Amino acid sequence: MDLGLKDRVYIVTGGTRGLGRATAHELVAGGARVVVSGRSEKSVAAVEEELGGRGRAVGVVADNADAGTPDRLIAAARDAFERLDGVLISVGGPPAGTSDIIDDDQWRAAFESVFLGAVRLSRAVAAELGEGGVIGFVLSSSVYEPIPGLAISNAFRPGLAGYAKNLANELGPRDIRVVGLVPGYIETDRLRELDARTGDADVARERATAGVPLRRYGTPDEFGRSAAFLLSPAASYLTGVMLSIDGGVLKGF
Repeated sequence: MDLGLKDRVYIVTGGTRGLGRATAHELVAGGARVVVSGRSEKSVAAVEEELGGRGRAVGVVADNADAGTPDRLIAAARDAFERLDGVLISVGGPPAGTSDIIDDDQWRAAFESVFLGAVRLSRAVAAELGEGGVIGFVLSSSVYEPIPGLAISNAFRPGLAGYAKNLANELGPRDIRVVGLVPGYIETDRLRELDARTGDADVARERATAGVPLRRYGTPDEFGRSAAFLLSPAASYLTGVMLSIDGGVLKGF
């Protein structure tokens, strides 16, 4: 199936690892061009090369919490590819911990990165997009149910999902779509770290997959393919949706 990605241009934040990186690969494989951001010069250079170099991808060192990041990423897309068709806003998971041990500085830093940074970037991109544009948010299953030991994610991800749905209503008349991607157990470094925190990663994995109808963790590539579809013109009548990529854990209508 041709998703209609050829020569379209997307910004992918958090594009040097995990879910962002997998999505960038799928977009480029479908013929799109990408601007990927990450916090490390080394990781940004590496992913730019593996995606095919400057003709297909441009890497930018940037932090979503930085107020100057949206302008820099949009300028990179315009300078390199002379257009912008969408964005996937992905940030690393905030620090783990329960509400009694997370201090004010951690809450503020996570708010800037996970919530306000995403709002700021989506607002800036929305101003640049034309008809057929798309804004995607990588969220978390904490949108639907709190995850033990992840108080910050449990607070901010649902708020970001609500913001995304509101934005879908606001931008719909301009034919700009807004979508959310809700990963379940996808085997990333983040998930492996969380499993390790339990003291026995194998037991944690066995317990988790017992509740997944497909009885396994998903792969970043599986997430990336779903994300590429939602961001593509093939999904042109989908907006305001929160797509659960979780092996069947959540059963919606």
